[in-house]
Amino acid sequence: MAFSPDGRTIISGSHDKTLILWDVATGQQLRTFKGHTDYVESVAFSPDGRTIISGSHDKTLILWEVETGRVLRTFQVHTDEVDTVAFSADGRMVVSGSHDGKVILWDVVTGDALRTFQGHRDGVSGAEFSPDGKLIVSGSWDMTLFLWRIDIFID
Repeated sequence: MAFSPDGRTIISGSHDKTLILWDVATGQQLRTFKGHTDYVESVAFSPDGRTIISGSHDKTLILWEVETGRVLRTFQVHTDEVDTVAFSADGRMVVSGSHDGKVILWDVVTGDALRTFQGHRDGVSGAEFSPDGKLIVSGSWDMTLFLWRIDIFID
């Protein structure tokens, strides 16, 4: 689950294959997002709060429009469940980590996989961008953390 940038809503992912947008003040469900074919494992809001990225056991990431619940793009390269997703601070990129041991950097606009980072010997349980957008940190069930430089090939 994740708070929206303004703190007014929460998005949650579920084993029922859906995401639910919740109103923090009232606790009411505002919208249900349907599109994954297996458990939703990870969710994140974009910095502007207009989109959500989700990762699933169906090996995909889906980019959603918050206002309508519409699927904007599906990202698919991982060969196993996607356990972690995160937006960059500028909202232009997404990082994902999977049981396949890969960390993938994505272009949000084009949906292209910009770079695949490999080194973990087990599934990736977490991945995040540094505040300045120059690094990604990833953690794995292999008990390692890796720092990946992305500023050397991203303008």
